[in-house]
Formats: sequence, structure tokens, C-alpha cells
Amino acid sequence: MSPILDPRSGDFVDDASSTKSRKLTAIAGSILAEISLPKLIAAWLILIAVPGVILGLAPLVASAWLTRFSDRLAAISGVGSLIAIAIVLVIAWYGIRPVFRFVERSFWALHALAVQPVYALFRESLSQFAEGYLAPDATPQARSRRRARMAGVAGILASAVAIFFVLLVWPATIWSVSFDVFASPGRLVVPALANAITIVGLYLAFASLAWGLNDALMDQPEKLDAFDLSESASGRWRVAHLSDIHVVGERYGFRIESGRIGPRGNERLRDLLRRLDGIHKERPLDFVLITGDMTDAGTSGEWAEFLDQAEKFPDLFARMLILPGNHDINIAERTNPAKIELPTSSAKALRQMRALSAMEYVQGKRAQVCDKVEGRLSGTLSEALEPFRSSIETFADQSGFTNALPLWRLWARVFPMVVPPADPEGLGVIVLNTNAQSNFSFTNALGLVPAEDVVASCQIMNRFPRAMWIVAIHHHAVEYPLPVKEFSERIGTALINGSWFIRSLKPFARRIVIMHGHRHIDWIGHVGEVKIVSAPSPVMNADDSRATYFYIHTLASDRESRVQILPPERVDLPGRVAADREIGPVSGE
Repeated sequence: MSPILDPRSGDFVDDASSTKSRKLTAIAGSILAEISLPKLIAAWLILIAVPGVILGLAPLVASAWLTRFSDRLAAISGVGSLIAIAIVLVIAWYGIRPVFRFVERSFWALHALAVQPVYALFRESLSQFAEGYLAPDATPQARSRRRARMAGVAGILASAVAIFFVLLVWPATIWSVSFDVFASPGRLVVPALANAITIVGLYLAFASLAWGLNDALMDQPEKLDAFDLSESASGRWRVAHLSDIHVVGERYGFRIESGRIGPRGNERLRDLLRRLDGIHKERPLDFVLITGDMTDAGTSGEWAEFLDQAEKFPDLFARMLILPGNHDINIAERTNPAKIELPTSSAKALRQMRALSAMEYVQGKRAQVCDKVEGRLSGTLSEALEPFRSSIETFADQSGFTNALPLWRLWARVFPMVVPPADPEGLGVIVLNTNAQSNFSFTNALGLVPAEDVVASCQIMNRFPRAMWIVAIHHHAVEYPLPVKEFSERIGTALINGSWFIRSLKPFARRIVIMHGHRHIDWIGHVGEVKIVSAPSPVMNADDSRATYFYIHTLASDRESRVQILPPERVDLPGRVAADREIGPVSGE
């Protein structure tokens, strides 16, 4: 006889943030009731207003400095003027350069928050309408064509909206002042914001047209018609591709997204690893790749559970590679999607350090980090983190903004991580972080891949011109030509600059396979020559009673150094009722 309320079955608290158990409107209503307006305002000021003022003030400061410099120069004559100019230019180069970098960072902060998301919103909204309402039963090819056309229309509309706002604020802009004006800085706030809107608006107007045109003309995603069966492959590698296992920290815990509809606890992961270990003993694996969301909310208990489970299978652990998913990094509160974290909060930095510590423990001696200036590998992840070990420990123990500040920079520096190929024609892995900066649990699933990381990845691949590569990311790069999903899922989980990411990798298309997770979709296809493998979740896609599955992929290279995808091996995992009978308890437990 069980208790009236069986705690193993959970209750409505476990469904608080579940998009599978609750309607989005219900969750949105909870957010409106619980959201912290002071934090929302503070976050807006830090993320948008402050970078906007800095960007808007830049041309005013520059004009004032040039005016004063020209006045001084007019008073100088003869040979001394040349020396004076040289001295001034040297001072300007070393003195103004840090200021320029500061302004540049402010521009790119606004770019990530206000420019690319605007275009992506137009593109996905129009694509949703065209695919879901105009032709819901269209073929995949027709969906791709409509998506391409909508991208072009989105570029035009985003450009028009940007120009409208530029014309609206233009009367308030000021572009030239003297230093005397800075005696009353309050008078410059409105012109600075108007200048920033103008600068960002003009950039959006031209950039969105370019993005829309490129997205409309680029190759569209198509499902792979057939797998390669070449007998002339010069190298073969077996890769177990897992993703979105969402480890919870409690024996009977439920996942955020699925709530009580999904699996309970971590038994299915235990079964998965034991099954995979048996397969490896029969036919050895080269990599066990987990493309993000190892944990459900990035808590210490979840990471401890993940590492405990993985370490029980040392042969798999020695081949394992992990990368951060949005659930590992961007969940501010498991049961409260209304919670806002200030950009200065230590909580997100702590989640990043937990993930980074786990990555170092799993792959620190095999993965290398990049010198992004030189475009080369510069040592292992473990070596890169060693100087920061005490800082990370102190921060985890004491928190504090000053302790977190150097670690934020560290997080950005360690990507991309690279497992170089064992030989010139071998298989390497590039691990990227595609999580957008999010301070709000409701927007945690958005993705944005840093441009400098993509550039560094391309430079590394150029240094191994005959090698094959797995480019491992969490988010899906493009929306696939599948029956249309809910708009909230489509726009809320997108990799904002995904189509640009695909185009950037086009020169390496014949040598790479992109592997990702995030949407729990089973899809293998290509965009032009770029092959893409999307992993289903072997944990999240069913409750305990139903079967799930994952794939082991065999990659190969042919005589012309082209990557091939051979027919994958599907591994089915029975539901827990059947699993208890067929598998039995794990040895040692």
C-alpha cells in the first residue's frame, strides 16, 4: 500500500516550468505575476542602455578631441610640428586604442541583443507563417523554398523597420561638440542614445539586407538521401553521439522541460551507459560525444551525478567529450522561469565554472585551446586552467563580483576546444559554445556562436588540410524542413546566426560533419555539401515506460579526403519495466 501522496510520482511543482505539461500562456502568466521589475529595469540598463550611451558618446568624444587637436596643431609651425604630430599620434594610438576596444565591445553587445535577434525574429516569424499556415502539408522541398523566400522578405522588412527608427530619432542626434559640453554630461544622454540608435539602425538596415539575400540564395537543408557505402575509405571512426541527457540531482527528480510526463531519476542513463559499454567491448568506439545538456539545471548535485555515472565506465569515460548546453549554463531557477539574473550576478559565472570544471575533468588532457590571435593550438585545456585553479576554487567558495570578473573572460577564452587528429588524415573534433548570453530563464534556449570562435576554428582546420572534422555544437544551425513546430519553440531555441555559421564553414564542407542536439530531433541531412547530424535525446523523448534510442555513427574519409557518413547503428533502449527484467541491476550497485 502506497501513501496518499506518493512522493516518487511528483506533484504540480515538478511541472512549474514544463513546456510539455503546461501551455506557454500559463507559464507566461506565471512570469508576469512573479517577475522582478527592479531586476528587469537594472538588466535593461546594464545590457542595453549603458552600451548604447557609450556607443553614442563615442563620436562626440572623437569630434571634441579632433577639434582640440586641430586647434593645437594650428598653433604649431616648422619642423616642430612634425614631431608634435608624431607624438600626438603615438599617444592617440596607445591611449585611444583601449577606449576604441571598449566602444567596439559595446557595439557588439548591442549587435547580439538587438541586431541579429531582430532579423532572426522576422525570418522565423515569416517562415512559420509560410510553412505552417499557407501550406501546412507542403513537401520538404517546398518548405525549404518558402523559407528561402521568407528570408529575403525578412531582410527587406527588418531594413525598413531600422530605417524608420533612424528617421524617428535623427532630429535628436548630435555628432559634433566641443569639450565644454561635457561639463554638463546629463545633457548628452538623450543625444547619445539617439546616436546609438542611429548607428545600430543603419547597421541593421544594411546588414539585414545582406543576411536576407545570403539566406535566400544559400543552399537549403535537405535530408540525406542515402548513406555512403564506399569500400575505398582510407580511415574509419566510430562515434557514439549522445545529447540532452538532462541528469537530475535527485533519485526521483523530474526534468524541467517534461515535468511528470518525462522520465524520472537517472536510471535510463545508467542503462544507456552500460549498453554502450557492452557495445564498445565488442566493437571499439573512437569517441563518445555528448553535445550539451548533460545536466538539467547546471547544479552541483547534477554534475556530481553525471560524473558518478560516467566514471563507472572508464573505457567510455576515456573517449568522452562534452560541451555546454543551455540547461548547463542558462537556467537561473529550475521552478521559476520568471527569475532574472543581473549581468553582474555571480550565479551564472558559477554555473560556467561548474561546466568548465567538468569539461576539464572529462577531456582536459585531450582537448586543446586556441590562440585566437595566431590561429593555432596553444596547449591543453588542463594547462590553460591551471593558473586559474585557485581563483576558481576561491570564487566557488566565496562568490563575489571581483572574484567572478576574471573568470568571465576565462570562459570566453577556452572556446573553441580542439581535439586534434591523431595523424594528418585522422579525425579531429572542434567543440564550440553556442549559448547566447541569457539572464532570464524564459529565454535560456537561444543560441549565438561568437564570430571569433568560428574564425579560430577555420584557422585550425586550415592547419590540418587533410584531416576530417566533427564540429560539435549544442544548437541546431538551421531550421529543418520538417512539419512546422510551435512558434515559441522555433523562435525560442534558434541559433540566431546559424545560417551565417553554415556559410562560414562552406570552404571546409567536404571535410566536416556538424553534430548537435538541443531540439531532440532525429535528423541527418546536409546544407549544400555540409553534412549535419542532429541527435535525438535517449532520455527526454519518452517517459519511463517507453523505449528510446540513440545512434553510433561511422565516419570515413575517401581517397579525395572527403568525409563520409556510413549507415548508422541504431541502439534501442527498452522502457524501464522491460529494462528491469532484461538488464537487471548494474554491477557494483
